[in-house]
Amino acid sequence: MSRTLRTCGLLLPIVLLAGCSYLVPTRRKLPVPKGPAQVQTVTADDLVDSLNQRWARLEGLTATVEIRATQLKTKEGVAKDYPGCKGFILMRKPGMLRVVGQYFGVRIFDMSSDGNRFMLLMPTKSKVIEGSDTAEKKLVSSDENKDPSFESLRPGFFFDAMVVRGVEPEDFYTRIADTETIESSDKKHLFSVPEYVLSITRHNQGSRNDTPVRVVTFHRDDLLPYQQDLYDKRGNLETEISYGPYADFNGVKYPSTITIKRPLEGIQLVLSVDRVVDNPPMTDDQFLIKLPDGVKVQDLDQAHP
Repeated sequence: MSRTLRTCGLLLPIVLLAGCSYLVPTRRKLPVPKGPAQVQTVTADDLVDSLNQRWARLEGLTATVEIRATQLKTKEGVAKDYPGCKGFILMRKPGMLRVVGQYFGVRIFDMSSDGNRFMLLMPTKSKVIEGSDTAEKKLVSSDENKDPSFESLRPGFFFDAMVVRGVEPEDFYTRIADTETIESSDKKHLFSVPEYVLSITRHNQGSRNDTPVRVVTFHRDDLLPYQQDLYDKRGNLETEISYGPYADFNGVKYPSTITIKRPLEGIQLVLSVDRVVDNPPMTDDQFLIKLPDGVKVQDLDQAHP
């Protein structure tokens, strides 16, 4: 063995044992996320009280929105986007709802619910569908369903998506603190978003396993809900709702956008909110649909027992 190789062999263990003292570290700058001006600290009980107070103050609302609908087939990597339409929404507790959609002033659908059963009128198709607000049948995923239809979408979730309900007395809840890092639209800045995640569950009698009901995510700068996940009785994630930046609508703080995803059905609705009126006077007649003469009514509950 040459003297050079022998020398290297003797020096190598020394360098390895000495570690970084013989190495020159390099420095690089990491992007520092910008945080909000204020971060509030509250308890789980405070978050629940806030939800309950907002829910108690609300008796109903009307809203003018733009509705954009998308059908998703994730395994195929295909999305079908429908043209946006103007929507008018009326809501009144405990569960009354009416949603009207128009293209250029022409009514394309009119849906009404009393909280238990709904009716959907499609004037351009001379078609009426009715049924219960929620279906107990097994949901089919968007990857199994070759042609998911908005016509068979039960509206029970819509009321819960538009307004975050209070917490029921029989529900349990826990709170964790988290921080999300998001990138600006121009990809030049990072923002740190401290959050509280409130998990709401319901106890199963005779079991140690609780059933998830909802998960509500709050931003800690304003303590308003920005995300809500709803679960069915089997614990499946049924609806994902994202609330965009809150805006002031004549003294009412309300999300400027609401994105509703139904992952099992491969359906997404995006509502861009133009106007909101809190607790307006409303009558029962405003939730009634006048059917055209001779129109046929299809009962979804009989079609899908």
